[in-house]
Amino acid sequence: MKNDGTMVNAYVPGRGSLSPEDQALVARRARALGPAYRLFYETPVHLVRGEGVWLYDGEGNAYLDTYNNVASVGHCHPAVVAATAKQAGILSSHTRYLHDTVLDYAERLLATFPAELSHVMFTCTGSEANDLAFRIARAHTGGTGFIVTENAYHGVTYAIAGMSPSLGEGVALGEHVRTVKAPDPLRMQGDLGAAFAAEVQAAIDDMLRHGIKPAGLIVDTIFSSDGVFEGPAGFLAPAVAAIRAAGGVFIADEVQPGFGRCGDTMWGFQRHGLVPDLVSLGKPMGNGYPVAGLVMRPEVIAAFGAKARYFNTFGGNAVAAATAMAVLEVIESEGLQENARVVGGYFADGLRALAARFDCLGPLRAAGLFLGQEIVAGGPLDADAAICARIVNGLREARVLISATGPRSNVLKIRPPLVFSKGNVDHFMAAFEGVLARM
Repeated sequence: MKNDGTMVNAYVPGRGSLSPEDQALVARRARALGPAYRLFYETPVHLVRGEGVWLYDGEGNAYLDTYNNVASVGHCHPAVVAATAKQAGILSSHTRYLHDTVLDYAERLLATFPAELSHVMFTCTGSEANDLAFRIARAHTGGTGFIVTENAYHGVTYAIAGMSPSLGEGVALGEHVRTVKAPDPLRMQGDLGAAFAAEVQAAIDDMLRHGIKPAGLIVDTIFSSDGVFEGPAGFLAPAVAAIRAAGGVFIADEVQPGFGRCGDTMWGFQRHGLVPDLVSLGKPMGNGYPVAGLVMRPEVIAAFGAKARYFNTFGGNAVAAATAMAVLEVIESEGLQENARVVGGYFADGLRALAARFDCLGPLRAAGLFLGQEIVAGGPLDADAAICARIVNGLREARVLISATGPRSNVLKIRPPLVFSKGNVDHFMAAFEGVLARM
């Protein structure tokens, strides 16, 4: 199944060794939730609580979480839980009343962005944030055409699902959506920035030939669903110049790479020396509480704001703002961006050392605590989805949670909470080496 992170290791009934109790839970889930939901792993994990980088099942077994960027500052961080509970006990109301907390948070958040990005609007999910970006871009440019990468994931609203090819062939692309190849240094010849910009320009030219005015280019700035492409720094600039020259805007989807995860910078787009027109935020913003947002240049929202009012009952409510503020304070006070840089570098070094011993470990791409490890059958271009799935499920049996991504379903997606330590890396590496030795 393809989704936010291509899942080649989803549960298939009759496969794996579920207890009778969990088999009953799977059946109950199917009856209540219907057929569209999926479970991770050949043998699903029944979790009951989380703390820091650990998740626990009903028997008290601990699972190391190396995948979950939702709990960005660690599962159930005490400071975040306290902020949520305190505000929920005082007031939970929306943005149509005056309230300090949402303004305090907005100003604190905007201070982490370049000065040109000085407005923020709040939503509940990254999907909603990207949907709002879609509407604003159309109003600002007068265009309708959008460009995305071939295996992108940007959300699940009707418009944004149509801009998320990784959802699979069962979800049709929007009529005015064009896809471009991901900036894969293994498969793009010559200068990566020029090659990716050529892809974007070809999509623009195709739109114009069909009478479609370009509205925007939207990319996840680490291209996580395409297989994790982090560099070289700056390669995005020519593509952004191309869309702007065509009258469109650049939308940076920071739902996955943002909030310090890439280590060197707070936001993924900053690694490219760019200032986007719109920046969408999501999952890690509330450490599990549903809060998201869209940051933008004032001139980009002007036309939309003059003609339409925006309201979201739960977007930016007082509890959401208090929770998000606590997350940002934890990132800053605990030095989690620097931790992502240091521990991420240690993680990458360990994987490269292991690759010298195991031929199935191909190229590694890494930025802070966001790593993509290719799994190959021979040369670097020989993707091996089958071995990748075996590794993912083998690690699950070793109580280490991970996933796979990319159009060939062969890239291990390593994206742990930002509080991950070198000791946690050592734990992962020991389990990983054991799984590889049994391949």
